[in-house]
Amino acid sequence: MDGQELRKLAGDRAVELPGAGLEHRVGPDWDLFKVRGKVFMLMTDMPGYPVVILKADPDDAAVLRERHADITAGYHMDKRHWITVEGGGAVDEKLVKELVVDSYRLVVGGLPKSERPVDPHTYGRGA
Repeated sequence: MDGQELRKLAGDRAVELPGAGLEHRVGPDWDLFKVRGKVFMLMTDMPGYPVVILKADPDDAAVLRERHADITAGYHMDKRHWITVEGGGAVDEKLVKELVVDSYRLVVGGLPKSERPVDPHTYGRGA
């Protein structure tokens, strides 16, 4: 899938998540997806290609970067806790959707229990 398809797929999946919303506050070239005011996904154009930036467990992020040339450290984010996904390579639709939900769950898990729109330990598992 190319970069535009990647962004559309990730964006479509993100807005389906309970309590998620899209903002354009950083600038016209950045899309921020938030849950309860906390960012779980960003999209922008790096020079020449669109990317999706997602939160990831540090151990999972390291493995993803090793296995996929199109997954690198988070652009302008904490390099251990965020990844950048580019289109055009071996990253498929299923993986993109899983990474979006994983990022969402990680952020929801950091919210106070009373603010969580879903249980981050069970949401999206086995589906």
